[in-house]
Amino acid sequence: MTSIRPLAALAAALLLSANAVAQPPPVAVESPWVRASVPQQQATGAFMRLTARTDLRLVAARSDVADATEVHEMAMQGQMMRMREVAAVALPRGRSVALAPGGYHIMLIGLKRPLAAGEQVPITLVFEDAAGRRSETRVQAAVRALGAGAP
Repeated sequence: MTSIRPLAALAAALLLSANAVAQPPPVAVESPWVRASVPQQQATGAFMRLTARTDLRLVAARSDVADATEVHEMAMQGQMMRMREVAAVALPRGRSVALAPGGYHIMLIGLKRPLAAGEQVPITLVFEDAAGRRSETRVQAAVRALGAGAP
């Protein structure tokens, strides 16, 4: 005779796993793209629009096309536009944050090869909530020609 308890446990596990699959990702990523590079170019930028379901911070990124992947900001300092690495980019719940040329962006540093228009670059984005819990989202960013702006 089969016990009801194991069947109930199995049903509960299936329900929980179905709910986990049905949950949307913590951050919606729109229009990810990377600027193409030329031979001997050591770095390029990645850009996209991020909208978080809860208050989060973008704290890191990774990509296998570069030796290092960093979160950067372009900002005016006096009369000079400067780029610097930042520890995090705030993603307020429900507000769209642009990673765009001339502002926050992802830098791919130490490119392992030139990136040609039309190919896809994998990038893993790392987010952190107020409690310090981290989550990751992997995106495929389209490589766009050197002179191309945001889509």
